[in-house]
Amino acid sequence: MTRKAGVLLPISSLPGEYGIGDFGRAATFFADFIADLGFKIWQILPIGMLGPGNSPYSGGSAFAGNYLFIDLESLPERLLNDSEKASAKLASTYKVDYFGVRNNKGRLLKLAYSRLNTDDFAAIEAFKKSHSWLEDYALYMAIRDEKGTEWENWEEPLRLREKTAIAAAKDRLKAAVGYYEFEQYLFYTQWAALKKAVNARGIEIFGDMPIYVSYNSPDVWAHPENFLLDKDRRPEKVAGVPPDYFSPEGQLWGNPLYNYKYMEKHGYNWFITRILHNLELYDMLRIDHFRGFYEYWAVPSEAESAKEGAWKKGPQMKLWKELKKQKPDAKIVAEDLGIIDDGVRNYLQETGFPGMRVLQFAFDGSKDNPHLPYNYDKNIVAYTATHDNDTSLGWLYSLPGDARDDVLDFIGVGAFEWGAGGKHCKSTQAMIKAIAVSSADTAIFPLQDLTGYGSDTRINIPGVPDGNWEYRITLSTLEDIDSEFIRKTLNRFGRV
Repeated sequence: MTRKAGVLLPISSLPGEYGIGDFGRAATFFADFIADLGFKIWQILPIGMLGPGNSPYSGGSAFAGNYLFIDLESLPERLLNDSEKASAKLASTYKVDYFGVRNNKGRLLKLAYSRLNTDDFAAIEAFKKSHSWLEDYALYMAIRDEKGTEWENWEEPLRLREKTAIAAAKDRLKAAVGYYEFEQYLFYTQWAALKKAVNARGIEIFGDMPIYVSYNSPDVWAHPENFLLDKDRRPEKVAGVPPDYFSPEGQLWGNPLYNYKYMEKHGYNWFITRILHNLELYDMLRIDHFRGFYEYWAVPSEAESAKEGAWKKGPQMKLWKELKKQKPDAKIVAEDLGIIDDGVRNYLQETGFPGMRVLQFAFDGSKDNPHLPYNYDKNIVAYTATHDNDTSLGWLYSLPGDARDDVLDFIGVGAFEWGAGGKHCKSTQAMIKAIAVSSADTAIFPLQDLTGYGSDTRINIPGVPDGNWEYRITLSTLEDIDSEFIRKTLNRFGRV
């Protein structure tokens, strides 16, 4: 693998006038900007449906895209005129306005759908043929709108997908189903155009796939056999993680767990289809909570704390052997953070997939800590921080004095020159260098570390349900990057 470097910035964090980043001009502008600095990778977060707390990691579909990312500006005048587009613009600049965006984009996309012509419907029909999941998704969403509640509360014929009930719903909700097909058609055609434009600039898109799906999803409703459910189709046990350095209480995610025994009998077909779908969306794919394929944390569904769970054996190599039959060159990155033992390490080595290292996790006093740059293998992706971490400057400020002095001594920054953030922040630049010079084939830096920003620009705090996933940049944010330093660093350490 060639030595490369990339920038971590979610699509939602891009600048723009519609209250959230989207697939419009700001995205290609950003790709131009980082390409000019010498970066070859743009890492984003999942672009699927959002879940509780606007989390992209607990969305309501394994396949459907987030309609909030649809670029209204690129829709033709016959679907939306300039005045109508202008009515969706929001004053929100530094934070995503999820409430406003949902209202505005939902309203205008429905208006655009009412103006489709026969050619538009023909294009959507062609799209449906290559996206077999779309039929279940669109019907699910239409019924959910009609009932005003999730599928677990629907009357039994619909909840259990009896043929006559499904046929009646399709006939009764034809227009609503058509709208959701249109929404996904727009999402996927716009994303394909953006990816093509970004790739043309020499940038690979590094995407992200959550390991689990939400219980309230078309995937569980349409394919309950793939999940550990009881006779009433309620989760027997749910997903989470035990206490670790992200969360001292553990995390109770609540997602249904997979029925791996059933999946194995059917060649892991559903899961492989999902992975292949994501590998078409992105050039590289990070799979969140990768250790869950080796062992997963199973928590009783009635438990109030993740501490009540236990480790259960996952599919391990069986899944990847099936995948490699269809995609031997899959560019997958394993998120192997959290509680990792020798069994997981050996498992990851057997897959051949690169894992992750994060500089902020390196300073526990052990010289064998795998997150120390001098312990890196080539086949890893190294970070100053991830979306789940504080920014590097914010992290330094949060450390006790002795611990901070140890970090500053390691990165070679004086005790009286580390704390000034911004364009020429010495401490974050030193941390960037420490990762760039390492033997890791791939080095990734959150944009907030390139700009030397503090904790107020953090993307997510794990275990905190609200106030996350809101950070946005403006065009002036990019002026806070020391472009000369970045170009020189990437070139000096062989990443250009």
